[in-house]
Amino acid sequence: MSKLIKYILLFILFALLVLIRIFENELFYDPYLTFFQNDYLYIDSPRREVLKLVSFTTLRYLANSIISLAILYVFFKDKSIIKFSTVIYILAYVVLLLIYLYFVINPRQEDYYLFFNVRRFLIQPVILLLLLPAFYYHRLKS
Repeated sequence: MSKLIKYILLFILFALLVLIRIFENELFYDPYLTFFQNDYLYIDSPRREVLKLVSFTTLRYLANSIISLAILYVFFKDKSIIKFSTVIYILAYVVLLLIYLYFVINPRQEDYYLFFNVRRFLIQPVILLLLLPAFYYHRLKS
């Protein structure tokens, strides 16, 4: 694959991540989007449909994960990195979703900041921001 094609693919994939973020209100059910934009430390948790919220959060995590895995593949061209990253994404999803569900079902104002950060890992491609430099550094050291 030529460098030009690689850069075009990376640009398109990163643009897809940006589009998910731009159109998050239209694409996903998430009452916490506006909740966390306000002064959430001093207001009550919004009304929510738990099953619908978890479904859309899962859908968003899955979309971000697939695009992130594609970015990692285009960047490194190494299937072992993709396999390892897939395991990381699956384990992170299970652990983060359990914590997320706890905060959704038992909302307490003193937990909002932690909930905000756990939610961020589920709805934004933060794991990609951790894996990309880690694999790059590993490749430099090898």
